[in-house]
Amino acid sequence: MEKSLDIKLARILADASCKDFILADAKDADMAYGMASPGRSPEHHSQEGRFRSLDEYRQLIRNNVRQGLIDIMLMSASNSELLTIHERLFDDSHVTPAVRANDPTDVWAAQGAGYLAQPSRPFRSASIDQAMCGKSRCASHERTLGADLGLYSITLNNDLALDHSTLEAYRAFREEASEKNFRHFLEIFDPNAPQAAIGDLPRFTNDMIARTLAGVAGKARPIFLKIVYHGPAAMEQLAGYDSRLIVGILGGSSGTTFDAFHQLWEARKHGARVALYGRMINNSEHQPSFIMHLRALADGDLKPAEAVQSYHAALRRLNIRSYRGLEDDLQSTLRRAAYNATVQAKPPIRPSAEKSSDDVPDFSKMTQVEKNAWNQTRWKRILG
Repeated sequence: MEKSLDIKLARILADASCKDFILADAKDADMAYGMASPGRSPEHHSQEGRFRSLDEYRQLIRNNVRQGLIDIMLMSASNSELLTIHERLFDDSHVTPAVRANDPTDVWAAQGAGYLAQPSRPFRSASIDQAMCGKSRCASHERTLGADLGLYSITLNNDLALDHSTLEAYRAFREEASEKNFRHFLEIFDPNAPQAAIGDLPRFTNDMIARTLAGVAGKARPIFLKIVYHGPAAMEQLAGYDSRLIVGILGGSSGTTFDAFHQLWEARKHGARVALYGRMINNSEHQPSFIMHLRALADGDLKPAEAVQSYHAALRRLNIRSYRGLEDDLQSTLRRAAYNATVQAKPPIRPSAEKSSDDVPDFSKMTQVEKNAWNQTRWKRILG
């Protein structure tokens, strides 16, 4: 079956004014969180803290693919092997299966682990051949059995040796992927432990994207980007830089329903053509209804506040209790993209002299203890 992703990519590249928007469900959390990956069980009590099982997580993947409103389902290579190769879940679906193609150290989020506070190092446990055919080596005719699309992520920390190693690993991946006709989209995380001060983080990220991809040609280029949404100006700058470069956003931590809906709506308004939501979908009260409203926002059929109100009405029809009252769920919060994110109420006004918690400090004036504390609480990594 022809995939909606391929149709939309072709139309966007042919006509930048077209209204197509690509929506992905990021169900790859088992590459990072371990036991917590599937999310809280709906039946859990706060004192118990029970998580869903991996089997329940896989069933959510099946349900969301069969609903048919997303364009991409992102999974771990092991879950894709089961669902794509053995169960043939995607054969009669317009949804494209994709795998997380690498798992650098800033996603090693095991309970009690200290990896997240240390600068990211490249690592790849997934095999391209295993993703494509479920074997260590695929014959040419077997490469259509599994996924032919992967997410590759890089985290740059403003350090020559670290970033050189990260980009060398990305180059090696691109060369192998090109030889095997394995497509990829590129995720660029904000620094998880910057080794030098970065005065303008959105500009740093945009500059490094442009610089990194300037030397990449042909099949080796990513089919689109997945980045942290840094606001309208940064999005417009990047989206307007190169018409061949399709820009997408990642969701980050859950926050309120308004946070999720407004982020997609605003990013779309300023040039984004793709959104990949992981935690926001997985932590919602009812995933099919949440995805339905993301789709309506992506297609320009609803505005954020309208979508929140409609979502709450859908929950009431299903007799599902919402996590928050409608008034609270219509509020905007300060969310974090990092793994250890906490959600805070958004202040009405920030005094101009007060520094945002998102500002990168001057590391030259900090002790090592202060650096470690900042790294631990501010950046850990972003999951979609």
